[in-house]
Amino acid sequence: MMQGFSLPSARLPAQATPPHILVVDDDREIRDLLARFLERENFHVTTVRDAVEARKALSARQFQLVVLDLMLPGESGLDFAKVLRSQSEIPIVMLTALGEEIDRIVGLELGADDYLAKPFNPRELLARIRAVMRRAGDAVQSQGEGKFNKLSFGGWVLELSRRRLLSPDGVETPLTGGEYELLVILVERANQVLTRDMLMDLLHGRQTGPFDRAIDVAISRLRRKLEDDGRHAQLIKTVRGGGYVLAAEVMRQ
Repeated sequence: MMQGFSLPSARLPAQATPPHILVVDDDREIRDLLARFLERENFHVTTVRDAVEARKALSARQFQLVVLDLMLPGESGLDFAKVLRSQSEIPIVMLTALGEEIDRIVGLELGADDYLAKPFNPRELLARIRAVMRRAGDAVQSQGEGKFNKLSFGGWVLELSRRRLLSPDGVETPLTGGEYELLVILVERANQVLTRDMLMDLLHGRQTGPFDRAIDVAISRLRRKLEDDGRHAQLIKTVRGGGYVLAAEVMRQ
């Protein structure tokens, strides 16, 4: 049975202390490898083997990011990610077995910020972690600067300084870190066709693979958040053979 848990703030600390990463993986060799590698790269690392231990760690300590294997004993990584995302915006980087495209897509739909297929190169994981944390850190910094920049489109308002999306009725619509970044990219390039490769490169600095549906999944999530029906989307339109485009006039304040 899935249970909730209390979470200390996941905001990046202002002092120059090593970021604290939680690694959740039932493979001891992988846990030990990542702990040694990431600690050499100036991270503080806590490793656990399953969702039960992960809950205890998250309730007791502050983390800046979770590296989560989806194939966990007992409660699956997917189920745990769903609970975690419902209670926190802490960045999540998923680890998936090679070829498990369905699990990867579901994980992204649940709000994971990035993914990496096993077997993987630790340095590639390090690059993903740094990219995700950099986006989270930029958001905290913009909040602290007190700026109040707004992008208005189709009745929606994206407040960059507060990192939030407001509906036409003025109600805040929660966004994951990845959803927010993707929406900013689309809005800042309104009426410009962006291919999947361009979007993936802007988001993660890498090219898509032939079966990589990460961008399609993220766009689908954004459409639901924007109440933009997928079959007759008016805001985020699909360009056949091209990619996606935000079809709206944008007001900048």
